[in-house]
Amino acid sequence: MLTQPRDRDVQCHASAWHMDGKEDVRIKMCIRPTYEELRTIYHELGHVYYYLWYKDQPYMFQGGAHDGFHEAVGDTVNLSMTPAYLAKIGLVPATQASDKVVINEQMQMALQKIAFLPFGKLIDEWRWKVFSGEITPENYNEAWWELREKYQGVSPPVPRSEADFDPGAKYHVAANVPYTRYFLATILQFQFHRALCRAAGVPGPLHRCSIYGNAEAGRRLAAMMEMGSSRPWPQALEVLTGQRQMDATAMLDYYAPLATWLNQQNAGHTCGW
Repeated sequence: MLTQPRDRDVQCHASAWHMDGKEDVRIKMCIRPTYEELRTIYHELGHVYYYLWYKDQPYMFQGGAHDGFHEAVGDTVNLSMTPAYLAKIGLVPATQASDKVVINEQMQMALQKIAFLPFGKLIDEWRWKVFSGEITPENYNEAWWELREKYQGVSPPVPRSEADFDPGAKYHVAANVPYTRYFLATILQFQFHRALCRAAGVPGPLHRCSIYGNAEAGRRLAAMMEMGSSRPWPQALEVLTGQRQMDATAMLDYYAPLATWLNQQNAGHTCGW
């Protein structure tokens, strides 16, 4: 399903499915022609190609090296969706990106990806403390807002009490879906992207790299995906990146122009809460 049916309501939340453990792969999404949904369909296709590459593994090993790997693949490809790539495939006219355009683009992405990291961490921190008994039903909501303030600097806009259950407004809490996968994927996608750009021999800054059409980058990515979960995740990571540990420095490399600009803008100011 790629469009919303006219005769009935359906669940339009985008998802990818491996139906038979072989080559029957599907995507469920109500696609509209927007930039955001172009990025979403690339994300879902990342799942689909992962399914197809590890389809020859035994059923027990048909999965990501860890949950973050599966969420990271499509977003890694998204990082190659540079203005030059979009122009090359005919979606936008070719233009010379100015410094202002670069900063605006990086700020838009950072507000999605960097700002997400503290939230991505606190979701499962709250859940794990509930499971361990450290957070009890008597302080579910209080503990939630303590973590929101600690990691995000966010306070409730109106008074809250234990008569409220604000964590339940997050789907993954209510549905008992692990959330650390998204936190890990946000870090991994930049580490993957940097490694693939190096494998492809793409010159220039990381935020301008696109691996589109590069066979060596594709071979490296495929070699990791076809392993599925048949090996411990550090081995899968090493096949792709040459590293056995997750490394967030690739995010610093990618956002170097924005970091320089923010340091200039915030000079003389104390930031934090």
